[in-house]
Amino acid sequence: MKYIHTSLSKTGQKRFDNEDACGIYDIDNGLLSIVCDGLGGNKAGEVASQLTLETIERIFRKEKSIDILERLKFAVIEANNIVHEKSSKEFELNGMATTVEVMFIKEEDVYWAHVGDSRIYMLRNGKLKQMTKDHSLVQKLVDEGFLTLKEAENHPNKNVIMRALGDGPTIDIDLSKQKLHAKDDLKFFICSDGVNAVVQDNELQEILGNNDLNFISERLSDLIEERGAPDNYTFIIIAKSK
Repeated sequence: MKYIHTSLSKTGQKRFDNEDACGIYDIDNGLLSIVCDGLGGNKAGEVASQLTLETIERIFRKEKSIDILERLKFAVIEANNIVHEKSSKEFELNGMATTVEVMFIKEEDVYWAHVGDSRIYMLRNGKLKQMTKDHSLVQKLVDEGFLTLKEAENHPNKNVIMRALGDGPTIDIDLSKQKLHAKDDLKFFICSDGVNAVVQDNELQEILGNNDLNFISERLSDLIEERGAPDNYTFIIIAKSK
């Protein structure tokens, strides 16, 4: 299967710097996509996200002798080691961390690694599914039955995350893979929380249903800006070629 893609990353209306980062790379006849949302003051989050992006792309491209999920895991672990070490040694970068979404599509398989509260979605035949679960305080409270999904939408601690790359010397990574079917109409959407914080899933499903990736990108950007773009927002859209 062949894929087309586009991406966008913008500084939010209430932010001075864009600490998000994203990249799409052709590797081994597959497509590697990465979205990071950096955390930490004084541009440290920007350093964390860029360093993670560059490290994962470099390591994944180099390590060809192991299983793809193991390649993803190894690349994310290496990025965590580098970000954590730099954070520990350089005072101005102390405490920096980042979320990370990594997805690799090859032939009829999709593989992904996830840390934090950025997200990966799949639109299959017009139906939207969130493929990752947020590593956030609010999601934990929902899982434990203390909050409903409706209450979680406007919870004051919705931006508190429980897991981030660079937070510590070790990292717990969600890893998974899925078989794809050539007959399905497929799109993938990878985003930082600056998108899903202001765009509801039903709206996202409707917008992603359009066949023009440039239209989707512009419509989402316009919608986020109309709603104040309180955070930086970044997304990658990948669609199976017709």
